[in-house]
Amino acid sequence: MSASSRGQSSSTASRSKTSPAPSASASASRAKPSDKLNPKTIDPFAETQRSSSAFAAIYSKGGIPCRLVHGSVKHKLQWERPPEMIPFDPLLITLAEGLKETRHPYTFVSQEGFKELLMVPGAAEKAMPILPKLAAGLKGALVHADGGVFERGLNGLVQLSAVVGPALNIHLKNLLTSLSKRLMDRKHKDGVTTALQKLEQYGGKVNVCAILFHNVSEGMKYCISNGGSKFTCIVQKVHTPPVQGIEGV
Repeated sequence: MSASSRGQSSSTASRSKTSPAPSASASASRAKPSDKLNPKTIDPFAETQRSSSAFAAIYSKGGIPCRLVHGSVKHKLQWERPPEMIPFDPLLITLAEGLKETRHPYTFVSQEGFKELLMVPGAAEKAMPILPKLAAGLKGALVHADGGVFERGLNGLVQLSAVVGPALNIHLKNLLTSLSKRLMDRKHKDGVTTALQKLEQYGGKVNVCAILFHNVSEGMKYCISNGGSKFTCIVQKVHTPPVQGIEGV
């Protein structure tokens, strides 16, 4: 090899080593404006995602009879057949369990599907036999560390209560204890308070306060001392004692 050729090779190698790599800011500057409007979406059919969760696996195999339709302003679900013709078991249970998902499109499909199924005629009769399984699914979302998951679980709890009414009361002991910790979080305090009011409205004579206290007498005593409201005590109490049982509910 001639001296001139070796010189050119050396010069080329030197330039390649000193050329700066594209910076993160440069990559970010090429982001599309639409990225801010739509959440990051994973491919539910990708091989690496199939075993990420039970809900994701069911969704990827077509086990959820609806698909997500992206709109310019808001998304919606398009059902393969009328929702009122779909059995709640196991679909509504699957959607309740899917409320603890943290990625799109699973987050939207689970919460919107859960809400829309509960809006069909005869939803109460269809949901009654599977209440224990629905309560277990909601519990998974209510105890989740992610705030968005908790909010979806809280909304689902209120939606279910509005449909089945007092039939849900027997399951509230295991569900409402998850709410007491969130009452100390300023971000969730108002939402939890509103939810407790609605649960009491839909549940009839259920004493929400007593559920979070040792017993009815202790709960009502604290409620009366705080203005007589059954849920005021929950909001104002900093620490809730562990539940021993429900008396008089």
